[in-house]
Amino acid sequence: MSWDWEKLKEQQQRRSDVPPKMDDLLKKFNNLKIPGGPVIIVVILVILLASTMFYTVKPSEVGVVQRFGRYVRTTQPGLQFKMPLGIETVKKVNVRLVKTEEFGAAGGVSRVSGGGNTVTLMLTGDLNVGVVPWVVQYRIKDPYNYLFKVRDVQRLLRDLSEASMRLVVGDRSIDDIISQREEIAVAARESLQRELDQAETGIHIVTVEMKKTDVPEPVQPSLNEVNQATQEKEQLIYQAKEDYNKAIPTARGEADRTIRAAEGYALDRVNRAKGDASRFTALFAEYSKAEDVTRRRLYLETLNEVYPKLEHKYIVDDQQKNLLPLLNIGKQDGGIK
Repeated sequence: MSWDWEKLKEQQQRRSDVPPKMDDLLKKFNNLKIPGGPVIIVVILVILLASTMFYTVKPSEVGVVQRFGRYVRTTQPGLQFKMPLGIETVKKVNVRLVKTEEFGAAGGVSRVSGGGNTVTLMLTGDLNVGVVPWVVQYRIKDPYNYLFKVRDVQRLLRDLSEASMRLVVGDRSIDDIISQREEIAVAARESLQRELDQAETGIHIVTVEMKKTDVPEPVQPSLNEVNQATQEKEQLIYQAKEDYNKAIPTARGEADRTIRAAEGYALDRVNRAKGDASRFTALFAEYSKAEDVTRRRLYLETLNEVYPKLEHKYIVDDQQKNLLPLLNIGKQDGGIK
């Protein structure tokens, strides 16, 4: 096999010309002249230092300054200063933004916790199972604790939220879970805030909102029957109370009326008896003064009252042997023929 030595030599020369020599590059760099020379270099260095020394914090944020990774201070909104060249770094934390964590409330689909169980499926105090979705709204109140005290503050927030809600739900019945959502939300918020403060998370819970609470679908028909029976029971109770409210006041009114009538009758009888006694006493006093006259007057007054009431009147004299009829005494039309 014959070699083309000339062609091979040309290829080697081309390859040797491709990479430039380092000495040539250094010579070109040393010969390079920049207008202004050192002044421009100093200006560039000053600009670089200034860009790493000053920073701006927005009105809704605070700046957490670290020096070689260690916390140093917290700066307020505005133009601030720090040490340059990475000696001090700044983490900006929004302390006014209200963040949201949803538990089974997004589109009606229950989220799943790390263990694989449904978060919103909870056991109530009366050993029933309920689906309890809720939403937690929070903001950062202590940036230092939020950044440095907890490794995964977001995960801790979710775990503590679930634990607090299960604690509150476990003390109540399924009826309370469905009907007292506001009270449960307040209790859950207070419990969650205590746990977060104890863990030094630097989080403030703004509100806990309970969504529509229900039971799992397999037991929904049974719950509907229970609710219907409860409504019927309440309806019967209301009807009984209505009848009670109608009958009892009527009976009390009748009783009061009877009592008042009896009291009036008793008062009338007492007053009549007192009047009769007073009249008898006065009459006895007059009788004592003139017995004959008073006895005759009483006799005549009695006859005056009795005779007009008699239909047939007869006068009997012990000395007369026959009866003397007086047919026209006390009558306007005379005697009967």
